[in-house]
Amino acid sequence: MFDYTDEYSDLDDPSIEPAGSPEAMHVAKSLRVLRRALLRDYVGRIAVVSSFGAESAVLLALVAEVDRGAPVLFVDTGQHFAETLAYRETLTRVLGLTDVRSVALRPDERAGQDPDGALWTYDPDACCRLRKVTPLERALRPFDAWITGRKRHQAYSRVALPVQEVVDGKVKLNPLAAWSAAQIEAEMQRRHLPRHALSLAGYPSIGCAPCTRAVAAGEDPRSGRWAGTGKTECGIHRLPELVEA
Repeated sequence: MFDYTDEYSDLDDPSIEPAGSPEAMHVAKSLRVLRRALLRDYVGRIAVVSSFGAESAVLLALVAEVDRGAPVLFVDTGQHFAETLAYRETLTRVLGLTDVRSVALRPDERAGQDPDGALWTYDPDACCRLRKVTPLERALRPFDAWITGRKRHQAYSRVALPVQEVVDGKVKLNPLAAWSAAQIEAEMQRRHLPRHALSLAGYPSIGCAPCTRAVAAGEDPRSGRWAGTGKTECGIHRLPELVEA
């Protein structure tokens, strides 16, 4: 079991600033969190969860800088865009990641709950629970902590996102929480990271193909997810039991 510590919260402390430009500061702070987690506090007991979406490359590049062998979990829903699957292969190769794991629902779960693959058309919450939440929960059981790429700028529901949470008894780290969209873009360019093909076609947030559309200029970046349903999250990210500011 993990020993809870709040020292990751100093990523949000303006009194603790690495030297250098604002861009270098964000990189240094996020790398500090990743080094602590991957190389000290949770060695062998932590995983990175990535959608290999429009903004995934920066987090994965920082992870690779710290530990290319860190487990990276990708939830393969069976309904992803072909471009997402291709991007997963590209980033894995370019960044030299050596332990990318695809996790998915079991065949018996699919046969029993969504045999024709149409569950999303009438119960998107149940579809996300079946194809995303349940497989990821199963894959995370061996780990005491996990890392996400969520950021406050992505949606109104994430504006207070902390760097560290405890959810369902596991430490959850969001090392890019404070990054803006402009800072992500600048780091993508600085590192010459490959782009998700759909991010160049008006998809700033990319989920499953049936439930994702392009976003018009000025719209919330996540407005193309489950458009018209009132749904904003898949259920993977739940409210924390404890939040460190």
